[in-house]
Amino acid sequence: MAITRQVITSLQRDGTDALGTRTVAMKIVDESIVSGSLLTVESNHFCILKSRGAVLNVYETGQYALQTPDKPLVGSVVQGFFGGSSPWVYEVIYINRSKLLVRNEGVATSAEMAEMSYVVDYYIHIDSKEEALDLITHMPFAGAVIDTKEIADYAGPAIEQAINQIIQITKMENVNERISDVREAVKAHLTDFLKVYGIMLNDLKVLIMPRDERMRELISLQAIGLTPIEAVRYYLALRMADKGLVSAPNAAAGVPFQIGGQPTGFYPLGDEVGATR
Repeated sequence: MAITRQVITSLQRDGTDALGTRTVAMKIVDESIVSGSLLTVESNHFCILKSRGAVLNVYETGQYALQTPDKPLVGSVVQGFFGGSSPWVYEVIYINRSKLLVRNEGVATSAEMAEMSYVVDYYIHIDSKEEALDLITHMPFAGAVIDTKEIADYAGPAIEQAINQIIQITKMENVNERISDVREAVKAHLTDFLKVYGIMLNDLKVLIMPRDERMRELISLQAIGLTPIEAVRYYLALRMADKGLVSAPNAAAGVPFQIGGQPTGFYPLGDEVGATR
């Protein structure tokens, strides 16, 4: 077959963007890309043209007629020597320049070696053509796309290290008091780490909580002003109430539970009755 010109675009037939909100970069390898093929780049994308591992050009928003080294190879020459296909394989890589949301989750340990779960949500974006080149240079394609999950996998160790530096020397009950320090440490580490890949860090949110559900509830009870002993009693009372036990209020108040009324007198029994006669 003869090589024909085509329109290369990231839009699908239904008009939706193939990159969406989770894909950072998408690679299209097509042997029918030749000189004169029309390349369309949307307003929220960059596009990189590669051949044989070399970058030929980087495109911003617009439509471009590609100029590639295959121009003399047309018609019967291509059909005869290359079976109707181009001898050069071109890669078109679309880079998403929109802000994308990434999430990292993990476990840190407090000063008491208690496990603390953390969730870090942050926005990233690629701001320039130079940064787009840094991305494809330093982050390899495992398939046809690089998505936000892969970014999270790369950033995970840097985030974990930044959080543990502070959490490991902080008591569990004081973690929330240092959440601002944790956020700034994560932001600094993550900014430096992502910069190598041409990725800019925007907003960032950090949430840290005890991994054990019971510890979360006990700390919450202490946060409303209860002492540690009172918090334990109230936690026990809540669990008893869930089971429908009527003694739950007594557990909360720390008083014994009694069945029936209070005794009104003492009555002798057995030998004591005979002795009184």
